[in-house]
Amino acid sequence: MRIVSIREKTVSIASSIANAYIDFSRMTCSTVAVETDVIRDGKPVIGFGFHSNGRYGQGALMRERFIPRIMEAAPESLIDKERDNLDPFAIWNAMFRNEKPGGHGERSVAVGTIDMAVWDAVAKIEGKPLYRLLADRYRGGQADDKVFVYAAGGYYYPGKDHARLQDEMRGYLDMGYSVVKMKIGAAPLKEDLARIEAVIEVLGGDGSRLAVDANGRFDLKTAIEYAEALRAYNLFWYEEAGDPLDYALQAELTGHYDPPMATGENIFSHQDARNLLLYGGMRPEKDWVQFDCALSYGLVEYMRTLDVMKELGWSTRRVIPHGGHQMSLNIAAGLHLGGNESYPGVFQPFGGFADGITVRDGYVGLPSAPGIGIEQKSALYAVMRELL
Repeated sequence: MRIVSIREKTVSIASSIANAYIDFSRMTCSTVAVETDVIRDGKPVIGFGFHSNGRYGQGALMRERFIPRIMEAAPESLIDKERDNLDPFAIWNAMFRNEKPGGHGERSVAVGTIDMAVWDAVAKIEGKPLYRLLADRYRGGQADDKVFVYAAGGYYYPGKDHARLQDEMRGYLDMGYSVVKMKIGAAPLKEDLARIEAVIEVLGGDGSRLAVDANGRFDLKTAIEYAEALRAYNLFWYEEAGDPLDYALQAELTGHYDPPMATGENIFSHQDARNLLLYGGMRPEKDWVQFDCALSYGLVEYMRTLDVMKELGWSTRRVIPHGGHQMSLNIAAGLHLGGNESYPGVFQPFGGFADGITVRDGYVGLPSAPGIGIEQKSALYAVMRELL
């Protein structure tokens, strides 16, 4: 058993949308295929991976460092002999050889993308959906049969007035979502409040069904101004008010905002996750963390992050990952997270669920095919096939 080849390709996910910090007019994404010599149903097992939106393609790092290290390793050193399968932990260690600690940035995305493809292959070799494999190995066989999802949208877009924003949110409700999210921070506070009130009107006046996301745009003064204005709406959460590594800002903000807050999508290691939970003032009984495995060195590192949460008294149910992809959906069901983000209207075909999987009352099920489920999402599989 060995890895025969690893291929990568950068693809465009560009669009004219924007949040408070960046536009997506030149956004790219890396795709990866890990081909093995294992045969299932008469074909070689191939694992597929990609990373979440918001970080650009990582082809150079993969080609120059991480793929060569895997391919240069002794094949037997990458095998889980007990399970007769690839060993994701050994493969991760091979990728990280000669890497200094700290500096968790773009390399975490490159490693996370390859790691996703490895886990897809591992689940296919074992003949199980990934969420079932994870539950069997790490949660005593207990998996969730459905996962809470919310619809992320509400981006700034040229010519997008309140009526069009409301139409977008009505569309998500018609799809079966019960909670929606919108962007704030790229307009003056007064205008953002008007946008928020327009969406709450669509939600029947229930602000607890709306999350807002500032994408790290605010300094402390502005974050507090928004907090004081948002408090009355009783929102689902107030997300990433300041820079993701400004733990002092986040901690100070808790003194000005009692309802739930969320952050963590731009935290890329278990060490940074520990610092956030220790020094960021996050409240385990009400706040949410949004660590995204595809951006943070993959599932191998993600399990270390979940261990950190447990050590610090946090339930994994307080995790709703950023990214809106099938990898996080499998992790949510298999490792007992609190839900998953979803992008019904943007970043296709990488977001969303397998074909035929529908949202019902804010929850989705998972496909029964082995792996992550990429082959069951035809538009996404068509992109992945270009790697072959």
